[in-house]
Amino acid sequence: MGPTASGKTALSVKLAQQFNAEIISVDSALVYKGMDIGTAKPTLEERAGIAHHLIDILDPAESFSTGAFRSRALELMSDITARGKVPLLVGGTMLYFNSLYYGLAKLPTADSELRKQLDVEAKLIGKAAMHAKLQVIDPVAAARIHPNDPQRVQRALEVFALSGKSMTQLHEEAKTEEIPYQKIKLIIAPRDRGVLHEKIAQRFKLMLQQGFVEEVEALYRRGDLTVQMPSMRAVGYRQVWSYLDGEINVEEMQELGIIATRQLAKRQFTWLRRETDAFTFYTEEGHVFERVLEAVQQRISE
Repeated sequence: MGPTASGKTALSVKLAQQFNAEIISVDSALVYKGMDIGTAKPTLEERAGIAHHLIDILDPAESFSTGAFRSRALELMSDITARGKVPLLVGGTMLYFNSLYYGLAKLPTADSELRKQLDVEAKLIGKAAMHAKLQVIDPVAAARIHPNDPQRVQRALEVFALSGKSMTQLHEEAKTEEIPYQKIKLIIAPRDRGVLHEKIAQRFKLMLQQGFVEEVEALYRRGDLTVQMPSMRAVGYRQVWSYLDGEINVEEMQELGIIATRQLAKRQFTWLRRETDAFTFYTEEGHVFERVLEAVQQRISE
């Protein structure tokens, strides 16, 4: 686990080679075909012959729920272990990790009338005020849901209105028995947020040089995708989409894309702080692979 741009991909391949593992991607954007540059999807060369699962499995017009991830991941883990190999889960979509560890809450189904009311309210008071309401009733959810993601904000408000309980409370109540595997949780992250922020800026600029705008433009021109779809709400993609719509210029697009990615990293850190039973390795300290290897071997021998 780790925030975006922390070096998870390269480390995971080395670990997979060491432990005869196959990698299961825990990333809500990597599931989509044709979204390679903006998601920093590992190339075939970077995968180095290691099997990677849950990458390029859906068209961007499709959606992939947390429940679908959990079901597919558990199936893959069973299959991989049955073949005598090790499942290595790698990514930064912390809600996916959480669903795998603790199960899924039974949330109330959508209420069309209530949604209409929330839509009207959102138009009257704005996205920031709606997010502020969520902050009051469910600060944990508010920390991981961006104010510019009105659908998820309103869903969290809807859940509270229908059930009288916050989404976080429902998830806590729904925690199930642990999955039947020995787990070793590993977090890779920089200790200095400034270092990560600079990496994020450099990587976003490199993506633009590699043809990120052209990648989004190809999706934009299809005609069947909208910025409201889960795929196009991915960090970076919605900013480039706004640029293609003529809402912002190229400089604003770059700046907003970098800011959005940094905000994503902040939300990921919020989740990671709750992983108190994980080994954490700070990238500035060097020799990350060697230190991870030592920790894993020690845990296995216990």
